[in-house]
Amino acid sequence: MAVSKMDIPRRAQHFLECDIEECDRNCEFYCNLCHQKLCKQCRDEHLKSPENKNHEVVLYQQRQRQLPVEKCKIHPTKGMDMLCEECQVPVCSKCATQGDHRGHIFTDLETVYAEKYADFQEEISKIHEYFLPTSQDLQKEIKKDSSEIKNIMDNIRTSMKTEGEILKHLVDTAVSENMKQLDKIEQSLLEDLNIQEKTMDDYITYLNNLVKELHLCLSSTEPQKLLSEKKPKIQSIPETTKPVTPGFTAGQYSKSDVTKLLGKIHVPNTKAEKREIRPIQTVYNTAMKPRHKQMKEDRKKSDKKQTLSLSASVTKVREFNVPGVKNVFHISVYQSDIFLFSDNEGNLVQTDIQGNKIQKIKTRGGVGGYHTVTQDGDLIFTGKYTNVINRITQDKNVTEFIKTGDWRSLSIHSSHINGDLLVGMEKDGKGKVTRYNKTGKELQNIQRDNKGQGLYDTPHYITENINGDICTSDINKRAVVVVNKSGQHRFSYKGQNLTSLLNLFYEFRPFGICTDVLGHILLCEFQSDFVHLLDQDGQFLYILLTKQQGVEYPLSVCVDDEYNLLVGQRGTNTLTVYKYLQ
Repeated sequence: MAVSKMDIPRRAQHFLECDIEECDRNCEFYCNLCHQKLCKQCRDEHLKSPENKNHEVVLYQQRQRQLPVEKCKIHPTKGMDMLCEECQVPVCSKCATQGDHRGHIFTDLETVYAEKYADFQEEISKIHEYFLPTSQDLQKEIKKDSSEIKNIMDNIRTSMKTEGEILKHLVDTAVSENMKQLDKIEQSLLEDLNIQEKTMDDYITYLNNLVKELHLCLSSTEPQKLLSEKKPKIQSIPETTKPVTPGFTAGQYSKSDVTKLLGKIHVPNTKAEKREIRPIQTVYNTAMKPRHKQMKEDRKKSDKKQTLSLSASVTKVREFNVPGVKNVFHISVYQSDIFLFSDNEGNLVQTDIQGNKIQKIKTRGGVGGYHTVTQDGDLIFTGKYTNVINRITQDKNVTEFIKTGDWRSLSIHSSHINGDLLVGMEKDGKGKVTRYNKTGKELQNIQRDNKGQGLYDTPHYITENINGDICTSDINKRAVVVVNKSGQHRFSYKGQNLTSLLNLFYEFRPFGICTDVLGHILLCEFQSDFVHLLDQDGQFLYILLTKQQGVEYPLSVCVDDEYNLLVGQRGTNTLTVYKYLQ
């Protein structure tokens, strides 16, 4: 079946525009009832209307696939929007009350269509994530064996020639006979490997063709065609065998028995071992959760986020001591209930939610947000006055991940949107932010605004907002500097005039910074004992925490997976947890 390039989904992301007339902003959300793409502002307006209060608005990636429009052949003015459970055919609402379908049970056709769509997407994921890579790995192994066969044969030839040179003219005939035998064995082994390689080529072609067929089913505008298609059964990966290579036994040197002295080629009397194929259960269950199940989990999280709002008051939930640190200068979420805390002396401690120490790492880190955790669970950290960014994988391997040249890395953040690393750096009193991808390739440098003025001095803390904005807390510049994902300066926040309130000379000194699921920016201000709350456009909302609420010299803030605010302070290893969202 022919499949156009436009029918095959691309992994590259692109921006979609909002469907609301005269709105040219990027789409972030989707209304499953209206089937409209919405930006954040239009989503808020959409849900404000009493008529839309029961509408389900989700992130665009979690949208329910819209049922292609198909008119009923019996009632042409009606669209088919239900599935008769007994007859397993799509029907319109009028058919459901008449004729052969009277009294039957019906299901929403759009729901069934979305589930079927997800099933086919799941099969495509299996092919892309298991069958294709596994087959390609086996093919590489076969090619590697072919190369090794040639090397082994060359080594045997060298040994045989060495024996022949020692025995000089007496060995010529025997060497020739052994060479012929070896060539036959080599030819036989390579022919077998060529057959195996051709088999894997045919199977990979079959998988690619199957993907194209599945995409064609998904792109059909006729629901009946998709619903009538049986879920394909993917053929098993063909078995292949590893070659059994010969060896060579050196002979005894004698003029009377040249053949014996030269030695003979021997093939081990061993059955070819089948190549190991990773079971799909191991790979798929751990690395590829079925997409429709994941969509349901993500939908629940999204629903919870959409019901959140700022509480009328802030409540202290608990506090605990972080063992092994003197101050809490920075906090990273390692897992939902495991955190990383650091002080200004290079102590990096991992604890659970009760403060029980799991491990302690000695680093060269100091003041600032010098550690983060990637989407894959790797710990990334840098050091004070160093130009090296290190990575610790989940199997505890420590490697030098990125070298920053002449620039000293101060802060680092792993994006929750795309996994990129954002690094705040300093050199000769000037600062910049550099973006790297997951592999450590440099993608972007942000240093000046559109007027050519330097944006940063010492970006000691860095984070990312839900809209992709890069937010830094620059201690020397005494400002929070925010740029969009393209690096264009959006705003700088330089605090509020609190001199009269504090009854002393007031100078804004920002430290730890973080954002939450609603796009708020939360900021520690060291001198005034305040935690500021801003919206994502830099508008000051109010002072969230003060000294009266137990905050003194706040250094670090972090919002956990339960939407609690964690606050670390100078002069103590006590970590305080607050509830500020409801």
